[in-house]
Amino acid sequence: MTLKTNYKTNYNTKHRAELTAFLMSRAGKHVTVSDVCEYFEKKGVAIGVTTVYRQLDKMVEEGLVNKYILDNNSSACYEYVASEKQIDNMVSCYHCKCEKCGRLIHLHCDEIMGIIKHIEEEHSFTVNPRRTVFYGLCENCR
Repeated sequence: MTLKTNYKTNYNTKHRAELTAFLMSRAGKHVTVSDVCEYFEKKGVAIGVTTVYRQLDKMVEEGLVNKYILDNNSSACYEYVASEKQIDNMVSCYHCKCEKCGRLIHLHCDEIMGIIKHIEEEHSFTVNPRRTVFYGLCENCR
């Protein structure tokens, strides 16, 4: 029984390392579980969908990855943020989502920070940057 436990731990550790490397290579970009599985399938690495979800959930809990659920019709997407957090503990990342094609765009903008500051000071409300999404049309769909 000890051998089985050690094997399982090594198996998860190997997949965790490979998943982390994949996410780091796409830091600042959103990926879905489908994207992750497709990448590993093309590389010939056998990794189950359940393993991907489990590892991503652990990484979200640890603060290495952000998880975004934008609406009931879209797959959740994930973003590797550990390197950003090491630089700045309060990473603010707002998003724009195209209502036509579903494209998700990062919005790092000083003007938005002014609006957020106004909302905090004038309306006594703190906005959660990881849950704030502006809906509209991207440049390709306009």
